Amino acid sequence: MNVASEAGIPTKIRRMAERVRWGHPALEEAGIDPCRLVLEGDPGGSEAFSFLVIGDSGTGRRGRHDPQRRVAELLLSHGEDAGFLLHTGDVVYLVGSSQQYRRNFIGPYREWLVGGERWRRLRHSELVFRRPFLPVLGNHDYYDLPLPLALLALLTALPRRLLRPWVNLDVGWHGSFCGRAWSEAFVDRLAAVPEALLQDHLSTTRGAAVDGPDGERALLYRPGRFTRLPHRYYASRWAGIDLFALDSNTFNEPLAQPGAPAWRRSLLQQREALEAEQADLLRQLGGEWLAGHRDDQADDNRADGLGLLEELDERIHDIDKQLASADAARAGRPPSLDSEQLAWFERQLLASWCNPAVRGRLLVLHHPPYVTEATKWNQAQTLAVRHQLQRVFDRVAAALGERPGGRPLLDLAFSGHAHCLELVEVGDNGHGDAGIPWVVCGGSGYSLRRQRPQGPELRDGGGRPLARSRFFHGRHGHGSALQRRYSGLRVDVAAGSPPRFTLTPLVAERAGGGWHCRPLEPVRL
Repeated sequence: MNVASEAGIPTKIRRMAERVRWGHPALEEAGIDPCRLVLEGDPGGSEAFSFLVIGDSGTGRRGRHDPQRRVAELLLSHGEDAGFLLHTGDVVYLVGSSQQYRRNFIGPYREWLVGGERWRRLRHSELVFRRPFLPVLGNHDYYDLPLPLALLALLTALPRRLLRPWVNLDVGWHGSFCGRAWSEAFVDRLAAVPEALLQDHLSTTRGAAVDGPDGERALLYRPGRFTRLPHRYYASRWAGIDLFALDSNTFNEPLAQPGAPAWRRSLLQQREALEAEQADLLRQLGGEWLAGHRDDQADDNRADGLGLLEELDERIHDIDKQLASADAARAGRPPSLDSEQLAWFERQLLASWCNPAVRGRLLVLHHPPYVTEATKWNQAQTLAVRHQLQRVFDRVAAALGERPGGRPLLDLAFSGHAHCLELVEVGDNGHGDAGIPWVVCGGSGYSLRRQRPQGPELRDGGGRPLARSRFFHGRHGHGSALQRRYSGLRVDVAAGSPPRFTLTPLVAERAGGGWHCRPLEPVRL
C-alpha cells in the first residue's frame, strides 16, 4: 500500500519552472540571475558568524509532547545571533499539504515569523521571516495523496479531527500538488504576478548586485519585509561563505540495473514482505487504539508506530523507483535526470573557487549521499545521489587541479531524509568529494531511526573504506532504556580564511517519560 504518490522527475522540473516563469525574456533582458539570492545584512568580509540547521521536522501528530516544538525552543536561545537557518527538507509531513502548514510548521516556528504571535491566523502563502530561513525541498514536500486515499480522507475529515488527540495521520484531503504548497510558502512565484506588472515586480525585488556567472542582478531577501527564494535551487553568500542549495528530488532516480529475472523477483518479494508488515502494523495500531490506552507511553508508542508505517512506505517507494528505472533501461529510455540543475551547480562551484572574495563553501540538499542510518545507508536513491554528485565533483576537481592545502571542494555539506543527526567524514575515495564533512540533520521532529547494525564505517563493494560516522544521534536503546534524541544544530564559523567550523548538536531527548533538552559537547572540524 502506497500512502503517498509522487510525480516523475520531468513533471517536477516542469511544474516548478512554470511557477517562477523559468526562461522568461524579461529576466534575461534585465540581466537577472534566476537562481541567485542576496541576503540583506550580509556582513561581507571574513568575520565570524553562526547559523542553525534543522530538517525532517514537519509533523503535527504529537500534541503536548511535540518534539518539533522542543527543538524549535532550543533554537530560540541561539537564534538572535545566527546569520540564517537552513532547513534540509520535509518541512511538512506527510504529503506537503497546505492544510498542514499551520499546525506542522507555522505554529512550531512562530517566533521566526512576522506576526507569529497570531500564528493561528497566518496563511502559508503569506509568510515573512524575521531572520533568513533557507529551506530545500524534501520528498514529502513533493508528495500527493493517491486518489482513493484522498477521497477517503475527505469523507472522514470530521471524525479524524474529533479523534486527533488519539489518532493523527498528519494528512488532509489533498497533498502538495507537486510541491505547489512549498512554492507558495517560500518562493517568489512570478507566475502569480500579472504580465503587465512583471517588470515593476522585477525592478522592486531584484535590484541586488551580484558577481556570479549567470547575471548581474538578483533577488534581495529582506528579513521582516520580503523573504522569498528565487527558485527550487539557488545560491547565496554570507560573510564570504558561498551557499549552494539543491533540489535532490530531481537527480535521485536509481541507477539503471540489468534487471535480471532473479533481481526483479527479489525486489518484488521484498516489496510484498514490506506490504505485509504494513498491514500487520495497521492492525496493531488499530487494536491499541480500540483498547483505549491514552497515557504518555501509549502516545509515544503510537507515534513510533505511525513513523514506522511511513518508513515502510518509503522503502516500498525506493523499490518501485528501482523497478521503474530497470523498466526504462530495458525499453531503451534514458534515465530521468535534472542535468540542467547539476550543470548549474558545477558552474557555480567552479566560479566560487575562482572568486578571491569567497573563503568557503557550503552545500545543502535533502537526500544524503553518505549516511549510516539503518534504512537509508544503502538505499538506491542514496547511491544515485552519491553517483550524480561525484560526477560533478570529479569534473570540478579536474578543472581546478591542485587546491591550496589540499582543501576539499566543500567545507561542509548538509542533508536530511535520514531521521537522525550525524557527521559522516568522507575519506580518500578517489573522487572529487574526498575529504568533505557531511552532516545529516534529519532528526528535528519526525520519528527517529537507529544507526545500522554494521557500524559507523561505510565501504564500497570491494570492501574499501569510503566514509566514517563521527557521531550519531537518533533512536538508541530499548524498553525502559529507550532514548529518542531529536535534534537541531548550531554551526559556528571562525573568522579568516580558510574558515574553521564548530558543530554544536542541540538535542531534545525523550527518555523515561520526560524531556531533557540541552546542547551537547561541541565538535570542532
